Amino acid sequence: MSQPNDPTHVQLSNHADDAVPDYDVSDFERELVVRPMQIGDYDAIVQMQQRCFADMEPWSRDQIESQLKHFPEGQIVIECDGRIVASSSCLMLDYDDDLEWCNWKKTADSGFIRNHNPKGDTVYGIEIMVDPDFRGMRLSRRLYDARKELCRGRNVEQMIVGGRIPGYHKYAHEMKASEYIDRVVNKSIYDPVLTAQIANGFSLQGLLSNYLPSDTESCGYATFLEWKNLDYAPVAKRRYRRTVRPVRIGAVQYQMRSIADFEEFAKQITYFVDVAGDYKCDFLLFPELFTTQLLSIMPVLRPGHAARELAKYTPRLLELFADLAVKFDTNIVAGSHFVVEDDRLYNVAFLFHRDGRIDKQYKLHITPSERRWWGVEGGPSIDVFDTDCGRVAIQVCYDCEFPELGRIAAGKGADIIFVPFNTDTRSGYLRVRTCAAARCVENDVYVAIAGCTGNLPFVENADIHYAQSAIFTPCDVTFARDGIGAEANANIETVVIHDVDLELLKRHREQGSVTNWKDRRTDLYDVKQLSED
Repeated sequence: MSQPNDPTHVQLSNHADDAVPDYDVSDFERELVVRPMQIGDYDAIVQMQQRCFADMEPWSRDQIESQLKHFPEGQIVIECDGRIVASSSCLMLDYDDDLEWCNWKKTADSGFIRNHNPKGDTVYGIEIMVDPDFRGMRLSRRLYDARKELCRGRNVEQMIVGGRIPGYHKYAHEMKASEYIDRVVNKSIYDPVLTAQIANGFSLQGLLSNYLPSDTESCGYATFLEWKNLDYAPVAKRRYRRTVRPVRIGAVQYQMRSIADFEEFAKQITYFVDVAGDYKCDFLLFPELFTTQLLSIMPVLRPGHAARELAKYTPRLLELFADLAVKFDTNIVAGSHFVVEDDRLYNVAFLFHRDGRIDKQYKLHITPSERRWWGVEGGPSIDVFDTDCGRVAIQVCYDCEFPELGRIAAGKGADIIFVPFNTDTRSGYLRVRTCAAARCVENDVYVAIAGCTGNLPFVENADIHYAQSAIFTPCDVTFARDGIGAEANANIETVVIHDVDLELLKRHREQGSVTNWKDRRTDLYDVKQLSED
């Protein structure tokens, strides 16, 4: 092991004098939690049920207690800031063609699920509900995803639901229920339940009449829907193990253009996050300092003053992205933005988790132009963040050109490194691209880069842009042949989307053609971060 004064021993300074006080993001965080239901949730569930289905009898306490007794992991709730805003109930059965699936009371044991079979091959959905005040936040998708994970984890072949069609009562006087369903499927009519179920991968198997007579909105009808578990292993007594851990990444190649106000900026951002939500991205990456677009609506100021005025938008940006991450069920790496702390100007990347949490990464290495034009200072440390899709790190533009940061991030368990960048020329872009690809090979990680294109006339040091956003992989036979998972055309506004496989990455680290991370000579050299907050 090399000594601290050895030139091969690289350390990242984090002296007490350089400590940076945290920018307080707590006012903008939301706590969204998907968790097992508890009997203490009963009163909140009933209140929500009465708001969702005013003309239907709510669950009795005995029914909820029985569900939790027989199948506790099948009963799920979603909390938002401590309030129950959605719930899901189900049981497991053996599929039988002769079973009266159209009879909700019989199949669900009138909601008591005493017929639950823990070794069954089918999950039967009893109910899903979302508080009306929280609709549009893709909460039903989260509940269905939780059910799908239940199916995969227990090696269940399929999920079956009898779905309400609450929009039908508006059309019952002019068309049959079967015609209504056909028109919902072909998207000429929107139904708040069936449309969402089809979007969640369910296939329509039939129409059930007199399914729930008390459901006046559906006129007693329901759809018979099925979701097949493609990971199902039919071999008896075989231990089930997932061999794929896919993570879907989107990278926005953002066109800079003059705008009229903050609302126009927010509309553009919402569009891209909406796209990510539609494509079910786990992460969406925006470019570095794409918020300098807001300088086009501000008076012309000297660059240093303009950067500090731009930092005043931080609260509005935090509120915007925190809301979008939860609403569209996507973790957002919101590029980077100027932040003022203790009268010092920093370039900060914020990570907005889809469960409402917010993390941040300071840019550590400041380019000569950032220092000269804006007076930006470097931050204190490289961090790695726990997400619902593994551990990730953020390296803001220039930071990815310093290999020791990649080493530190990989050493802390990062599987994916996000690099928001902002370059004005092709040569500047190629520095970022080349180094990002190198980090993949050196550390056996995935790296996503996203940059700006377009122009901002009369905005100093942010007037021209060059980008070709991409998602890179290690270079081996199991990955993309040229180490490029996805790549945008240069200087065209777009979103590139690619699935990376964390399980494949794990196998590559152990059994790849070369194993760069495992073969480091730590007896000759080492890379450490001196200290952390």
